[in-house]
Amino acid sequence: MSEEKELVIGMFGFGVVGEGLYRILQQTPSLKARMKKVCIKHPGKKRNAPEDLFTTDKNELLFDEEINVIVEVINESDAAFDIVSTALKNNKNVVSASKKMIAEHLQEILDLQKQTGLSFLCEPAACASIPVIRNLEEYYDNDLLHSIRAIVNGSTNFILTKMFDENLSFQDALLLAQQLGYAETDPTLDVEGFDAANKWTILLNHAYGIVVRSGEILFSGIQNVQLSDAKVAKEKKWQIKLVAQAKTLLNGKVAAFVLPQFVEDEDLLAFVKNEFNGVVIESGFADKQFFYGKGAGSMATGSAVMSDVAALRYGYRYEYKKLYHHKPKELTNDFYLRVYVSFDEFSTIEKDDFEWIEEWHGGLDRSYLIGVIHFEKLVKNQWWKEKGISLILSADEIIEEIESRKVKKRSLELAGIQLK
Repeated sequence: MSEEKELVIGMFGFGVVGEGLYRILQQTPSLKARMKKVCIKHPGKKRNAPEDLFTTDKNELLFDEEINVIVEVINESDAAFDIVSTALKNNKNVVSASKKMIAEHLQEILDLQKQTGLSFLCEPAACASIPVIRNLEEYYDNDLLHSIRAIVNGSTNFILTKMFDENLSFQDALLLAQQLGYAETDPTLDVEGFDAANKWTILLNHAYGIVVRSGEILFSGIQNVQLSDAKVAKEKKWQIKLVAQAKTLLNGKVAAFVLPQFVEDEDLLAFVKNEFNGVVIESGFADKQFFYGKGAGSMATGSAVMSDVAALRYGYRYEYKKLYHHKPKELTNDFYLRVYVSFDEFSTIEKDDFEWIEEWHGGLDRSYLIGVIHFEKLVKNQWWKEKGISLILSADEIIEEIESRKVKKRSLELAGIQLK
């Protein structure tokens, strides 16, 4: 697509993000893009745009030869994939904000891009206003990428901020998030980690060339985090965040998961408060780099959509260098995690799953331990997700095989047991 060619947009959805893009386009005439038609589900609803802009017939957009860009910002995963696949097959570039749809159909979308040679851009699906996908694509070489750690869900970060800074209970913080529009009436997708896992599926692909479904990534949310956990964090000069993480291990494979985690007060992610998102990328030459911005909202997400639309003027498309031009990395479950577990009843803890326990605290209302556990035990067993049990990663969470033996040896020697 040449720079001079006008972008004629057909958009699916006119909610928070869709209306945000519509307003942004009105304020950026230099983009040479116009919204021709918007497909909506409920025609009777009042909207801040001319009535003749809207239709309920998807084919008016998908088979209009003048429309050369489809923007898809709806919530229904299957319907979104049908729109995306039909658009690509009809010679239309696509911009999508549907992280669930992308996570569920990633391989099919990759195949369609190869078959058609068209662009499928999805910056708004990962971290809203933060341009992390394009940076992973263009800036970071696969061989030099050490790790990526991120707060990718604004709703859970808002709740945890209120629990930590204002001593609100989880339920009170959730209610406040719902009242302010940061959490849905049914907050399950956010607070139980599904949204973060979907986004992490997308970022793993662009960071490491890994193609997986979100169900293949170990994840949990913040639904079991207690106010007492926040108090322990304060005592240790830590904070609690829902962190999506991927790290290249010594064997070249990648450890990846989305779990609540203690982060030290000096950690860059500790500065990410309320509904904001943050990403820390560490590489061989650039060391650590920090991306910070709004993770939700009409104009913030709309700006990411607009950035992708603008990139289409120059024929931009993801090259997926880590997938097609390097040897893609592999996920592994063969490593250990240092975890904090709080609980009401010790009998609910699978003690045999731990390699060893480093710290124990018995309280009148609630107790906790800090111990080392093999990652595979968390994958296979679900006791740590049960109600009344809160599992949070320690600030120094990943222990590899070689390190684990050294640590275990030291701990046993301190206990007076000499190892040969």
